[in-house]
Amino acid sequence: MNRMIRRNGFDELFDDMFGASSMNNGYNLMKTDVREKNGLYLLDMEIPGVKKEDIKISLFNGNLTVEASRSSHNEETDEAGKVIRQERFSGTTSRTFYVGTAIEQSDVKVSYDGGVLHIELPTEKQKEADTKKFIEIL
Repeated sequence: MNRMIRRNGFDELFDDMFGASSMNNGYNLMKTDVREKNGLYLLDMEIPGVKKEDIKISLFNGNLTVEASRSSHNEETDEAGKVIRQERFSGTTSRTFYVGTAIEQSDVKVSYDGGVLHIELPTEKQKEADTKKFIEIL
């Protein structure tokens, strides 16, 4: 005889809160708001639970990359009890934004306060005028 398992709203709420769908392994971290003001791009990036010294910012080939590392206590058992499920992110995550090849390291201003990384950079930087170059016709 087959049994139909009936689920109630509480079961679904429990699954939503603790089910596999909530496990994202760092995806969706570093949520970022981007604004434009007075010729600047202003990025406010949430990086909760990460120390300032665990954040690396690089600029390469016009790409601004923010990388953050966070570790958590990962013992099977400890004084607080046996870990049944661990959902807090532990590891490294990153976000990359294309900002253009004219942006230089000195153009980027960064601060970190209360779990939010603030990045400021020019919207458009004029490259120095190149000399005229001619293209050979083959």
